[in-house]
Amino acid sequence: MIPGIGTLVNVATVLAGATIGVVLGNRLPVRTRDVVTDALGLVTLLIAGTSAVAVLDPDLADLVGSSAPMLIVLGSLLIGGIAGSLLRLEARVESFGGWLQGRLAGDTGSVERHRFIEGFVTASLLFCTGPLTILGSLNDGLGNGADQLYLKAVLDGFAAIAFAASFGWGVAASAVTVVVIQGSLTVGGLLLGDVLPAAHLAALTATGGLLLVGVALRLLRIREIPVADLLPALVVAPVLVQVAAAIH
Repeated sequence: MIPGIGTLVNVATVLAGATIGVVLGNRLPVRTRDVVTDALGLVTLLIAGTSAVAVLDPDLADLVGSSAPMLIVLGSLLIGGIAGSLLRLEARVESFGGWLQGRLAGDTGSVERHRFIEGFVTASLLFCTGPLTILGSLNDGLGNGADQLYLKAVLDGFAAIAFAASFGWGVAASAVTVVVIQGSLTVGGLLLGDVLPAAHLAALTATGGLLLVGVALRLLRIREIPVADLLPALVVAPVLVQVAAAIH
């Protein structure tokens, strides 16, 4: 199996789903597109919940103690959020989305520009912060197969249809993010030679689940949480597990 094939399939399903969504979206009234977005927000919340429960993983509790996992996730979000806000990651991601919109769609007005950027940012976060992104890409790089990325590709394809029906071509542009993030993780798998220990992966998965809650809240128009600013938490979580294990 050629490393990286899973990411290529994932990109293809995102582009195909986005194209179908744009075609359908142009024929759907705004109210219907809003309902589609709400449904996707609820499903994202469900996926987030199933990921966040990894904080109760027994391997993590055995390594750091029963009371530490929640503190590790909290610390990851706080430290990662501070780092991300200082680096202005949310603003940089939005700026990149605006640049892509200008290159791919030209000057189409402020409303359409905001719609493009929102679609790009939201889809990028959803497609690239889940546990399948990290574990699947690492395993692909390690030569363990791309089955997890194939599953993710199917899920992302259907999600892209729903997203693009509401947000348009910005969802297709998120394929660039998928290539960069998953491609980097696949290369990381080639270099690491092994996956993260179960406890470290559990903390990372739980933290990623909470980031997806932030994505869901954005989709449901409850609160515009700057999820991109919190992305460094995914790096901090395994580090804090190692520190907590040393203390324990």
